[in-house]
Amino acid sequence: MPQEKPDLRNLREPVRFKRALALLLMTLILPGSAQIVAGSRRAGRWVWRVVAGLIAIVVFLVVLGLIWRSGTINLLARPGTLRLVQIILIVLAIGWAALFIDAYRIAQPLTLERNHRLITSILDGVMIFVVAGALIYASVIVNTQRDFVASVFGNGEKSKADKGRYNVLLLGGDSGADRVGTRPDSITMASVDANTGRTVLIGLPRNMAKVHFPAGTEMAKQFPNGFEWKNCGHDCYLNGVYTWAMGHKQFFPGVKEPGLLATSQAAEGITGMKVNYYVLIDIAGFQHLLDAVGGITVDVGKKVPIGGIGGPIKGYIQPGKNQHLDGYHAMWFARSRAGASDYERMTRQKCVMTAMLNQLSPQKVLTKFQAIASASKEVVQTNIPAGELGTFTDLALDSKKLPVSSFSPVPPLINTGDPDFDLVRTKVAEAIGKSEALDKAAQDGDGKKSNTPSSVPTKKATTPAKPGSTPSKPSTDVDDVASICKA
Repeated sequence: MPQEKPDLRNLREPVRFKRALALLLMTLILPGSAQIVAGSRRAGRWVWRVVAGLIAIVVFLVVLGLIWRSGTINLLARPGTLRLVQIILIVLAIGWAALFIDAYRIAQPLTLERNHRLITSILDGVMIFVVAGALIYASVIVNTQRDFVASVFGNGEKSKADKGRYNVLLLGGDSGADRVGTRPDSITMASVDANTGRTVLIGLPRNMAKVHFPAGTEMAKQFPNGFEWKNCGHDCYLNGVYTWAMGHKQFFPGVKEPGLLATSQAAEGITGMKVNYYVLIDIAGFQHLLDAVGGITVDVGKKVPIGGIGGPIKGYIQPGKNQHLDGYHAMWFARSRAGASDYERMTRQKCVMTAMLNQLSPQKVLTKFQAIASASKEVVQTNIPAGELGTFTDLALDSKKLPVSSFSPVPPLINTGDPDFDLVRTKVAEAIGKSEALDKAAQDGDGKKSNTPSSVPTKKATTPAKPGSTPSKPSTDVDDVASICKA
């Protein structure tokens, strides 16, 4: 039998007012409870079932995340999942707002005196605005995430880790009015341990000549003796591989970005390592991404020109420790070539990448997500499939706990005009081996790997190079990026 609605007119007015406030607060804390205590038990129980179901889903995802973090992120990052979450948030916003309105109706506001009725009405409106508004805003963030994943990450082919490592080619594309198309002037291989996330940055000089390509590739067929002047015609350096391939698309049928494919093959030929994926960042728009994350803090070893090389010098980034740079100045810190060698710039670029890795906390990404996503869509291009987003997010979180090491085949060890590629590949293998040895040494008695930097044994001391200054004799060992980025 339907339950009779209570008649509140026999209650004293202050009691009715307190009851009205209690119903609104109950709806805020436990949706549906106001309906149950006020007589609409059937509706309240349905609401409780929905709440219990949502709590169960959240608990399941939390437990799954503790057991299988990368898989959970992959699941939640799928565009279909994000669309479903967006719809659920909108429905929850509408449903919760309806419960507040119903709780206000149950309180029978017309039985309250004018001031109490006004207070109850305002409080109800504020709660609807805050709760429903928060859920709608959350749905907007989820939609931004879905759009970001769909725009930046595609349905590319999944690439398995090679010898226990993911090798990602990081390219800084420098486009401008004085050059044809985009030319990657910053080329770095990030080799990431697939288990621990420990990373080695291998900086490849853009002016490396006579680059060889893996056997069987189209570039190897076109340049059997390497990327030489008599074959390529002009700009026969590593950063010219992209331009040549983009100008000869007929050799790459069905390939959307032959320049990226050819550059990846060049990196494989130099390092002897398989390139799993690439990430191309437009340096001209890089400052927008850095502004979105609030800039970075770095040590500046000497003053770095802003501008120059084809244009006037507009100013300088002054030397000093712990300098906070906005997007514009951080971009020039990484990009400036005036009065500096390519190898100095490579050092600064490693410092910028390491600063972003260490200083981009999950909290900062969450609070600035919309700005980051908007900027990233404009400047980032990658072939990492959306289904691998969780894998690399998981590795990035692990990598933040560990020091980043680096190696660069630069003079005097390597003559970039006539490189000894066998020596380059040997030194790259040594760098990877020393990095992996740190993880082996950090294993505890149970065989589990520790990600605590303090558990890593101290390696042989080397002389660090200051950002903005060329080392007279680069170390052939694995360099700790944290040390070479100290002013």
